Amino acid sequence: MRRRKFISLLGGTVIAWPSCSSADGVGKVWRVGIVTGSGSAADQAVKELERRLGDLGYVRDKNIIIVTQHSEPNLQSYENAIASLLPTSDLLVVTGTLGGVAAKKLVTAKPVVFISVGAPVDIGLVESLSRPGGNLTGITFEAATETYAKRLQILKEIMPKLNRVAVLQARDDANVKFAMASLERAAPDLGVQLSPIAFSASGDIAGAFDEMKRGQSEALIVIAGLLTLANGQQIADLALAHHLPSCHAFRETVAMGGLVSLGPDILAMWGQAAGYVDKIIRGTEPRELPVQQPTRYQLAINLKTAEALGLNLPQSLVTRADVVIE
Repeated sequence: MRRRKFISLLGGTVIAWPSCSSADGVGKVWRVGIVTGSGSAADQAVKELERRLGDLGYVRDKNIIIVTQHSEPNLQSYENAIASLLPTSDLLVVTGTLGGVAAKKLVTAKPVVFISVGAPVDIGLVESLSRPGGNLTGITFEAATETYAKRLQILKEIMPKLNRVAVLQARDDANVKFAMASLERAAPDLGVQLSPIAFSASGDIAGAFDEMKRGQSEALIVIAGLLTLANGQQIADLALAHHLPSCHAFRETVAMGGLVSLGPDILAMWGQAAGYVDKIIRGTEPRELPVQQPTRYQLAINLKTAEALGLNLPQSLVTRADVVIE
């Protein structure tokens, strides 16, 4: 059996890299503004971008300057952070659908690399994945429209008699339409009824779980987004307290006590983005860089949570998991 214990993301923002030769010849010192969330996971992600840039030959104060702004998980906060960096940045890197939407609104000329955007075509960030057509390009969050259906299938595999599934979503999150379309296509074939439940802020989440209880939900799917990620611990705790097996997009939430997740390797996505930063610095226009999809997906399972919920997980599911918390 393949079992790997999940190690929490740690670390802070570091803006220093060893000198390599591949970036030699880049003329000016580029200023790259990064707008991301807060917390250790965000710090580690930025650190991974910086590490990969170092591999490409970028040295602090020699050919690149990095300035990072941390944002709260709401659109206004992202807009404020982008606006503060925009005057002094040559290139922006933004994370999440909120970051992409804010950058599309505010940045009209300078290049933007987005990371972890659910459906960039659907929400109007780019014209198509192969031909972005503007000043934005980057890395999507989902590799295919069927990913949410696969998350629902995982819950059905765990609970073959599952009938009612709550779908927790941040209100007005641009990811919701894309996610619900995938879930609604899959639900009839799986014999599952979906109960979408929206919340606007951290203080609303407890009430959302009360609504799930009133609706007799038997399990929970959480739609990926910056607000649900930022409140991962509360969501995991409440799901366990309400005896709801939960499926997530972020393995970080499984480390916090969620039952299972299927989603991309976030650090790998930041490493992908470093290649785009390098290409843009060297003169490639964002419109010439097709939007990439995640190169690696991970299935994570928390066996301690399964035991607390009284679930005997299928051995086949545990065997194929990339990350197993025991």
